[in-house]
Amino acid sequence: MFSALGRLASRRPWFVIAAWVVLAVAVVSLAPTLETTQEESEFLPDHYESIKAVELQEEKFPGATSPAALLVFEREGGGQLTVEDQAAAGRIAEELGPRLGEETFVQQVVVVGPDGEPNVSEDGELLLGIVGLAEDATGFDPQAFEDAEEMRTDLAELAEGSGLEVTTTGSVPQGLDSQESGERALAIVGIATIVLIVALLAIIFRSVIICLMPIVVVTLVSMVATGLIGWANEAFDLKADSSIETILVVVLYGIGTDYILFFLFRYRERLRQGADTRAAVVHALERAGEAIASAGGAVIVAFLALVLSSLGVFKAIGPALAIAVAVTLVAALTLVPAVVTVLGRALFWPSKKWREEPEAARFARAGTSLGRRPGSFALGSGAVLALLAVFAFGFNPSFDFNSSLPDDVESTQALETFQDHFAAGASEPVPVLLQSSDGQLAPDALEQFRTDLEGAEGVAQVYPGTPSEDGTTAQFMMVLDNDPVSDAALQDVKGPIRDQAHEAAPEGTEAFVGGTPGIFADLQKAMVRDYTVVFPVAALVIMLILALLLRSLVAPLYLMAAVGLSFAATLGATVIVFQHIGGESGLIFMLPIYIYLFVTALGTDYNILMIARLREEAREGKDPRAAAAEALKHAGPTIAAAGVILAGTFASLMLSGNSLMMSMGFALSFGIIIAAFVMSMFFTPALTALIGHAAWWPGHADQKRSPGSGSGSDAGSSDRGAEVSAGM
Repeated sequence: MFSALGRLASRRPWFVIAAWVVLAVAVVSLAPTLETTQEESEFLPDHYESIKAVELQEEKFPGATSPAALLVFEREGGGQLTVEDQAAAGRIAEELGPRLGEETFVQQVVVVGPDGEPNVSEDGELLLGIVGLAEDATGFDPQAFEDAEEMRTDLAELAEGSGLEVTTTGSVPQGLDSQESGERALAIVGIATIVLIVALLAIIFRSVIICLMPIVVVTLVSMVATGLIGWANEAFDLKADSSIETILVVVLYGIGTDYILFFLFRYRERLRQGADTRAAVVHALERAGEAIASAGGAVIVAFLALVLSSLGVFKAIGPALAIAVAVTLVAALTLVPAVVTVLGRALFWPSKKWREEPEAARFARAGTSLGRRPGSFALGSGAVLALLAVFAFGFNPSFDFNSSLPDDVESTQALETFQDHFAAGASEPVPVLLQSSDGQLAPDALEQFRTDLEGAEGVAQVYPGTPSEDGTTAQFMMVLDNDPVSDAALQDVKGPIRDQAHEAAPEGTEAFVGGTPGIFADLQKAMVRDYTVVFPVAALVIMLILALLLRSLVAPLYLMAAVGLSFAATLGATVIVFQHIGGESGLIFMLPIYIYLFVTALGTDYNILMIARLREEAREGKDPRAAAAEALKHAGPTIAAAGVILAGTFASLMLSGNSLMMSMGFALSFGIIIAAFVMSMFFTPALTALIGHAAWWPGHADQKRSPGSGSGSDAGSSDRGAEVSAGM
């Protein structure tokens, strides 16, 4: 199949290129825009308590006002607010309402509390205004963010000359700042990724055209992939997290460049043997195609395993990344060979170094040492992985997406100012819904429920219940002791508060605790469930791919065990850097999923390249230790180059200024380095050398081939030289 693709691309290159261009234009013209969400509740299924609370609130209290934004009023230069200042704040809020009359997310603007008194802090230095969320508005759509930006402009005009400074925070302003931060991060990451890839390719190939080719190819691929993802999200009503666009840039450029490298190393080596351009393209795709397809298949399967998740964020991210990799894979097997055919030997301009065979002396020495002492290499590399893996048990998940906002944005600064003067939980009272199945709720039962709920650990205050129109449901607003998005609030809600609410509910009624901490508590429960489903399924399917590729039942077992150890080591290293050294209370809850999928799938790519090369050497008649030594000598340069480029692209996420992206960038880049330079380069070949012939049971694919059997000695030593850089 791969030789047929090579012949098609080499004989009709302009046809293949034109087909890709037409496809890209059609997709860009017709596909819907890729939309994302930051609303955590959209990530959860309906059977969780927090979602039941949201649905009951919408049904029984359709006109209820949820806070869309908080207005923080303080004197310019600080100090206590005077009566005149409070009156000025009231005037600003009153005049702001009509200005926002046509906005989509605002229902009303108030600066007084439930008791009718101004929302002034105990020290008298701050006054709080609340912008209510309009009915049927989510506050997480693009229009709401535009409205929030206009609201800030209006507030600046209204506050001019009043002596007051007004800043905004809350869900919608935080969403606006997150969107703007994400756009900046996308630009920074995109530029850094491109610069890094160009620089590394320049060092490896010393060719201007090769430096630019991945940029052009991946740009075309990204147009197609983004459009297809938009269609998929629309067709299956998938809710993509706002970080998906930044991650897509890294995945497309990183993996795309890796696959281009796998092909180019083979193509270059065949040219060195005297083949013309078309013959070299066919040969390169025939030899590298299986590795590229197997590697891509492992990545796609790993991402598709996320459809088994109960969380909408993973259900959307999984197919999105799978589509991106699938399009990249097809491009690597069709578009890249076609472009290379058109360029011919001009591809390497202006360098002439491509004609010279590299010595790979360092990898030769390392391979010789590994072949002599495989036990020492296996023990040493395994010990490094195991030591780091111990720290993975200290991982503390965080569920607050807004905590990833930079410190210098307005919503973060306004929230910090608010929390300095008000109770931590006052920024977002938590709704508790009490529903009766036996008719209307009695007033004395409501008061008793409020009293019991107020006695729960972690509760500062509970406002009297508000009955619904039919009297069957009551809503209580609860102020927590801790910040509603903190880990402490999550622990309080999922433990003593929910327990107390459920126990205090009168006979014939049911209580539902919602709000942000309720959503976080349910996210944690869903996450634990997903770990027990997604991880094993992804591992089993990748093991099946390895078994089919290697025709062995033994090798896939220890290869996947090695990948699992690399995953734990990566998570442990991230915990050390961010929790122990950086002082972070926790890391975003989705981080282990990302680490597992990327390290498992991409680590498997490098294992495939190394073990396939080791098998090739064994087929030449070498014993297991000699085969491992030669495999490291020849496959090492390819894995090193691919690993450095891919790790570098993931590391560019650390430049985003977003704590979520920074931790993810470190984890994924470190994981790729571990997978390339510890696991696949030393740990797995050393284990294979120790296990020996038994590693290939029952297929025994390492047996020496007869001259007429295919890829063995009939290829001759010159053909083996073609595999120096391809890693087969």
